[in-house]
Amino acid sequence: MMDIITQIIVSFFATAGIAIIFNVPRKTLLHCGLVGVIGWIIYYSLTERGMDVVNASFFGSFVIAIVAHLYARRFKIPMIIFIVGGIIPLVPGGMAYNAMRNVVADDYLQGLQYGLKAFLITGAIVMGLVFAEVFTQLIVRSIRLSKLTFQRVYKK
Repeated sequence: MMDIITQIIVSFFATAGIAIIFNVPRKTLLHCGLVGVIGWIIYYSLTERGMDVVNASFFGSFVIAIVAHLYARRFKIPMIIFIVGGIIPLVPGGMAYNAMRNVVADDYLQGLQYGLKAFLITGAIVMGLVFAEVFTQLIVRSIRLSKLTFQRVYKK
């Protein structure tokens, strides 16, 4: 239980810190931190249940993009404000560092393994963001279409 609380606190401050560096509006700072916490908790929970880190990164970034989209509509600001900070806890910086460290130490095989894993995680994060955008566009489009259909049917 204490571990999950530590995970929440650290992910919130990491996300909020990056949001401060990128000068997000003050009224959204708490929400930027929450986006990071939500994404990290999804990732952490899935990896603790045995899911591969690549798949967990995909689902974490997918949820981050959905929540960012909702907050962007609520605050009427671009969703990138929430995504940039929110995605930071998922970025495989430590893995990329280990890849370079192993390459410098002439352990090319281990460096390649770390580098490939970091590359796959990065791709999963991007795919999660893209799939979430497509998903939200499909939902918004279907809602608009149903409203138009409803108006046409009951206008007559």
